[in-house]
Amino acid sequence: MRTSMEGWGSGLTGVIIFSGSLPATRVAVADFSPLFLTSARAVIAALLGAALLLALRQRKPSRDTLFSLAIVALGVVVGFPLLTALALQYVTSAHSIVFVGLLPLATAFFGVLRGGERPKPLFWLFSGIGSATVVGFALSSGGDVSLVGDLLMVAAIIACGLGYAEEAKLSRTLGGWQVISWALILSLPLMAVIALFSLPATFSGIDGAAWAGLAYVSVFSMLIGFVFWYRGLALGGIAAVGQLQLLQPFFGLLLAAGLLHERVSPLMLVTTLAIVLCVAGARKFAR
Repeated sequence: MRTSMEGWGSGLTGVIIFSGSLPATRVAVADFSPLFLTSARAVIAALLGAALLLALRQRKPSRDTLFSLAIVALGVVVGFPLLTALALQYVTSAHSIVFVGLLPLATAFFGVLRGGERPKPLFWLFSGIGSATVVGFALSSGGDVSLVGDLLMVAAIIACGLGYAEEAKLSRTLGGWQVISWALILSLPLMAVIALFSLPATFSGIDGAAWAGLAYVSVFSMLIGFVFWYRGLALGGIAAVGQLQLLQPFFGLLLAAGLLHERVSPLMLVTTLAIVLCVAGARKFAR
C-alpha cells in the first residue's frame, strides 16, 4: 500500500510539472525566439541529464538503440518544444492546452505503428470522436482562432506522441528517465550550435519572467518531470498511475488562468472534459 501511494504521489507530481510547460513556454517566447528557447532548454537539460547519468553510473545504450533514441529526440527534445513555442506566438496557453488532451491518443496511435500493439475497434471509435472534438473546438473558437497556431499545435502533438511511444519501447530496457537523458545527450551537439547561432542580440531587455520560463522548461519540463513520472509508473503500475495523465489539461488550464490570467472559456472546459472522456474510453479498449 505504501509503495502504491508513493507511486501515485510521484506520478501526480510529474503530471503537475508537465502541466506548467505550456504556460512557462508562453512566458518565455515573449522575449526569446522559439528557436533559441528550444535549443537552450535542450542544452541545459542535456548537461543536467549527463550529470545525473554519471552520478548514478547508468549503463550506456547499445548501438542498435541509437535510431530509436534519435526518434525520441526528434519528437520530444526538438519537435514538441519548437512547435509549441511557435504556436504560442499565435494562441494563448489556455487555448493550446486543449490540444494536449489528445496526446495520450497520439501516443497510443504510434504505439500501434511502432510497438506492434493491436487495440480493439472501439479504441479507434473513441480516438475519432476525440480528434473530431478538437477539430470542432478549433473551428468554433471565433475571433480567438488562429489556423497557424492550431496547425502547429496539432503537429506538436503528433511529434510528441511519436516520441513518447518510442520512449515507452526503450524504457523497457534502458529505464524511463534514462531514455530522455540519453536522447538529450544525443541531440546536444546540434542543439548547442543552434543555441549559439540564435542567441539574442542583447540580454539587457529580457524580462525576469522569460528567464524563469526558460529555467522551468529546461529543468522541470525536460528532465525532473520525467524522473517523477517514471518513478510513479514503476512504483504504482503503468495502467493505474498512467490514468493521472488525464488530469494534465485541467491542471494546465488552472495554471494558465491563475498565473497568466488568461481567459478560460466554458467551451475550453467542456471540450477538455469531452477529450478526457474519449481518452479514458480509448484506454479501456487499447488492448
